[in-house]
Amino acid sequence: MGYKIDYLEVNKILKELSKEYDIYAPKRFEKRGRYSDTDIVRYDIIEKVEDIVFDRQSDYSAKEVISPITQTLFYFTEDEYRESKQSNKKILILMRPCDRNAIERQNKIYLQNGGFSDIYYKRVQERVKFAVMECTNQWDTCFCVTMGTNKTDDYSIAIKNENNHWLVDVKDNDFENYFNGEKVDYKLSFVEKNELSFEIPKISNKEVLTKLKEHPMWLEYNKRCISCGACTTCCPTCSCFTTTDITYTENSENGERRRTAASCQIPGFSDMAGGHSFRNTAGERMRYKVLHKFHDYKERFKDYHMCVGCGRCITRCPELISIVASVQKMGKAIEEIEKEGK
Repeated sequence: MGYKIDYLEVNKILKELSKEYDIYAPKRFEKRGRYSDTDIVRYDIIEKVEDIVFDRQSDYSAKEVISPITQTLFYFTEDEYRESKQSNKKILILMRPCDRNAIERQNKIYLQNGGFSDIYYKRVQERVKFAVMECTNQWDTCFCVTMGTNKTDDYSIAIKNENNHWLVDVKDNDFENYFNGEKVDYKLSFVEKNELSFEIPKISNKEVLTKLKEHPMWLEYNKRCISCGACTTCCPTCSCFTTTDITYTENSENGERRRTAASCQIPGFSDMAGGHSFRNTAGERMRYKVLHKFHDYKERFKDYHMCVGCGRCITRCPELISIVASVQKMGKAIEEIEKEGK
């Protein structure tokens, strides 16, 4: 059973919910876009339904709520350290199905990584509940259907926005007392077809994988990719980060350790002590990213590919590099390798 609720009542509900929850949703920031006089849409706390952007895909994903771009892990002195404190307030995030599926991929990395659980991620994730915004329209860079991330049933609330009212399906008992209105038969609908679709290539064995890593297709990106990292900063499943110790004064023993989002596409990210680096060219870094999204992650966790097909990386790339085209080229390279091996 669902409810039909007009904006006036929705705002009353959001006001009540905000007493217990910080409510995050895609929000427009005027004049902060990539170009002059353009806007940007990213996740932030909202107060009323008019704050929420329904008709445009957010430029950045909801992962910034659970794993912020920068966060203080702990404070230290010469003799001791203390973990950073966090709010006890619960979090409600409104997101589309692809981003909801992306959170599950993040959970595997942060919470199921060889038995290790990241406490800083976990303590935020445990306070979060999800509301899925119905997404039956699509953007020209989306390929969620190919990735199987166009659907989800893992949410507390489902929302369809139309004609100054919401259709709401409440699955979580924690929210039943907040929602009331005209009862309607509403169930969440999903995108069934994208403009972009393709077949994800399969790497049959280690020999093929080794030859693929050496294939000349990756050399193209030495000329095209500028290694800016824009594709990874907007990606809802990328999880690379670096840590930095900040001291408060020169020669001080007091300070804090911060975790900051980083990118495998930036030169120097894979540098090690002693000056060794694993990926020195843009092509090598692109190879690492594409294989991680469309082979390595699934090999490790055995469920699904890391990419959720939101297409943000295609939209954000200043050199117009499409990960879909990259995967299709990889598929042709695999075919070449397999033919040579016969």
